[in-house]
Amino acid sequence: MGERIWTAGLVVIGDEILSGRTQDKNIAQLATWLNVQGIRLAEVRVVPDVEARIVEAVNALRTGYDYCFTTGGIGPTHDDITVDAIAVALGVGVVIHPEARAVLERYYETRGGLTDARLRMARVPEGAELIPNRMSGAPGIRLGNLFILAGVPHITAGMLDAMTGTLEGGRPVLSRTIGAWVAESEIADMLGATERAFEGVAIGSYPFFRDGRTGANFVIRATEQALLDACGDALIEGLAAKGLEAVEGGI
Repeated sequence: MGERIWTAGLVVIGDEILSGRTQDKNIAQLATWLNVQGIRLAEVRVVPDVEARIVEAVNALRTGYDYCFTTGGIGPTHDDITVDAIAVALGVGVVIHPEARAVLERYYETRGGLTDARLRMARVPEGAELIPNRMSGAPGIRLGNLFILAGVPHITAGMLDAMTGTLEGGRPVLSRTIGAWVAESEIADMLGATERAFEGVAIGSYPFFRDGRTGANFVIRATEQALLDACGDALIEGLAAKGLEAVEGGI
């Protein structure tokens, strides 16, 4: 018998994806993140903001695969119904998570305070744990093999980042960080090309503004050291070709 293949399903939730107003980026992002850890994205369903459709899809994928992820519909507005739908799917109630409430209170302290609408983002299915979110205060939610993530791709990225290497069945992930004083947009194409050139590697890009200058740190992840080294060296060469100095270990 070969190595057991661990699998995951994804439910993409949102009318705006189905109408074409928003292009989904999370399918590719999640697939890449899972691949690096040796977990295969086996099925994706895109469903509208309709409770019955969400319940049906979540129950099918969480029982059909090792893991089920959802993206979208966990914001502050009344049509963000993912949490309620998942509670129905699991047959549990919805509660305000005290830790989520505290995180949101801190985040909104200087942003107009915690309104009733914003407090909605602290609601979780009973028994859930939180997935940290450095980007926007509102955390993701984990309940058993189910992961409830934001729909906005850079926020989703931060949540996935926080979970790297924590899934059972995933291989241990190695990482290497390289920084440069450059606007992320100027080298986006080169980053993408470098990532595609090395199968089994993911490159996360984390821009920052410091001392009046724009920079970014690039975190390369893989499960094999040789692959990590080769991709990192290629990234340094790519930066050098643009006249940029790479900082090993990040800035």
